[in-house]
Amino acid sequence: MNRDIVRLRNMTFHAYHGVWDEEKQIGQRFEVDLELRVDVRRAAETDKLKDTVDLYAVFETVEQVIVGQKYNLVETMAEKVADRVLRDFSVKEILVRIRKPHAPIRGIQDGIEVEITRTVDPE
Repeated sequence: MNRDIVRLRNMTFHAYHGVWDEEKQIGQRFEVDLELRVDVRRAAETDKLKDTVDLYAVFETVEQVIVGQKYNLVETMAEKVADRVLRDFSVKEILVRIRKPHAPIRGIQDGIEVEITRTVDPE
């Protein structure tokens, strides 16, 4: 069984998501990690970008999802990221982790984080 994983760590975006009006007006930082389960054997043999997942293109896709629309919930953002990456790239499974380091919740010092894992449905 293939267990190859490619990670994009701590992608950072300024966006306007949240439940409160202030979050939607001022915006805040969001940090995104992805773990992509892919088969890297072919790419390792050929040393060609076309034989693997183009991580720059993945970054651009995540950026479009995060800054291109407004969401109330981090959970919705995570689901949208997972859907787009699974749809647009040769990825078998994705783990999406989104952090909101400055969540406006009294007593929260290191923000909030949502993590989801999604798998391509076998055909």
